[in-house]
Amino acid sequence: MAEAAAIVAAERLAPRRRFRVARKLVRHRSFRIGALIVAALVIAALAAPLLTPLDPTAMRVRFRFRPPQWDFPFGSDRFGRDIYTRVLYGAQISLWIGLGTTLLSGFVGAAVGVVAAQFRHLDAPLMRLMDALMAFPAILLAIGLAATLGPGLGNLIIALSAAYMPRTARLVRASALVVRELEFVDAARVAGAGSLRIMLRHLLPNCMGPLLVQLTFVFAYAILAEAALSFLGIGVPPPAPSWGNIVAEGRDFAVEAWWIMLFPGIAISLAALGMNLLGDGLRDVLDPRLKVEG
Repeated sequence: MAEAAAIVAAERLAPRRRFRVARKLVRHRSFRIGALIVAALVIAALAAPLLTPLDPTAMRVRFRFRPPQWDFPFGSDRFGRDIYTRVLYGAQISLWIGLGTTLLSGFVGAAVGVVAAQFRHLDAPLMRLMDALMAFPAILLAIGLAATLGPGLGNLIIALSAAYMPRTARLVRASALVVRELEFVDAARVAGAGSLRIMLRHLLPNCMGPLLVQLTFVFAYAILAEAALSFLGIGVPPPAPSWGNIVAEGRDFAVEAWWIMLFPGIAISLAALGMNLLGDGLRDVLDPRLKVEG
């Protein structure tokens, strides 16, 4: 009875703890800056049709290679396409790739990690599979999978998710192994809770802190990896205006038309910086061993 009462008391305190965590996040400098950067990029992506009347794929050859000026704030490329428009619409594709990779790798990685922690007989084979995937550098594994699956937005998300999922799985497993030995999990097991309920109700919620921190970094890695894959010609097929595609199209004109690579490069850097600052803020607040910034 005492153990059951402790579980009920912990559940009642959960909303209060969440409020304290949210208040600390709002006060954290890195988290605030990262949230502002990411929010600005998301708003720019969603409001792209309102911010520019042009079609990002429409070619106007008479305006080719225009430097940044009033009519072309970011200049134009070899086909006369407005770089400003392409960067705005490219935010939709690049951020969607980052979000899709984060969600897919997070869902599969969390499932693998929790299952490996809960079922001892599955732990060794699942972790050896994760070790085999981690034996390859993530970017090389993504290149191989993307080349095998072929071009396309969905295939690129699958390739990047497979590359970053093993690290997520091992992180969740490590956290779940600690949680599994705590008293409230033993109390739930004695009370008759099944494995599925223990995983969903106790193990996974208590692994969310490290998981959220890891996923913010996965988001940043996915945007950078998409740019690298598009630069190599195995990312989103042109003329789709992803940031990586715009950079790849400007590499042959890096000297005489530097603006083609500059502005999408700045957008990629801002997205990666914003997500890393978000991750730093989450890590500082959710990890009790670290001092939270005031």
